[in-house]
Amino acid sequence: MFAELFKYRDLLFMLTLRDIRIRYKQAVMGFVWAIFMPIIAVLAGIIIKKAMAIVSGKPMDMASVASISVKVLPWTFFISSLRLSVQSLVGNPNLVTKIYFPREVLPLASILACLFDFIIASIALFILLMIIHIGASLYLLWLPVLLIFLFLFTAGLGLLLSCANLFFRDVKHIVEIVLMFGIFFTPVFYEASTFGRMKNILLLNPVGSILECINSVVVLHKTPGMFWLAYAGIISVLIFILGYRFFHNKESSFAENI
Repeated sequence: MFAELFKYRDLLFMLTLRDIRIRYKQAVMGFVWAIFMPIIAVLAGIIIKKAMAIVSGKPMDMASVASISVKVLPWTFFISSLRLSVQSLVGNPNLVTKIYFPREVLPLASILACLFDFIIASIALFILLMIIHIGASLYLLWLPVLLIFLFLFTAGLGLLLSCANLFFRDVKHIVEIVLMFGIFFTPVFYEASTFGRMKNILLLNPVGSILECINSVVVLHKTPGMFWLAYAGIISVLIFILGYRFFHNKESSFAENI
């Protein structure tokens, strides 16, 4: 797969660039949208966090705000990547039916376009964290590993769901419903430890495990939980392999079913 993707790297780059241009074409705010949407999500999380603080009688500190911000960005990347990648095959019938190229380029280009947004928003977040004096530590060296796990998990699901949506068009609706309610079962606006014994159930969601580990290394300045780090890594790699194998096995049937 990687050898073929490297061979068609120019096509992957051009499709990624096309998706980015389409997203921001004739947009008054331009690339600011990449920052604006996470800001709205962060503000929603702060309101929820403030309400929880009022009910519990505990003050909300800046670390809580930073925690929400740090977890909202990868969560936004995850859900936007799935929403776009699931439609990537059925949205490009001419490419799928008329010319040969590795079809996984299409969902991966959608995910890479979302990664571009994520990078822009992350730069803005980094500046914010410096302003509120969250600081940096050596534990940030874990961050690239965690982001790789997130990308692999997202790419695996993107390949799997884009393929499934080509054969069963209601898959996109199921994905939308799951993503809509998924934030309530993922520790984005709260910490998994808040739920005591239920914590382990929440962290069975690999995205939840990754978000908690990201919060540990960025905001709390400590080593991520090794068990959940290993769990997230193993599941991410397995999902990526499963997604690719399923996609590759069904690829010969794409043209006649699109």
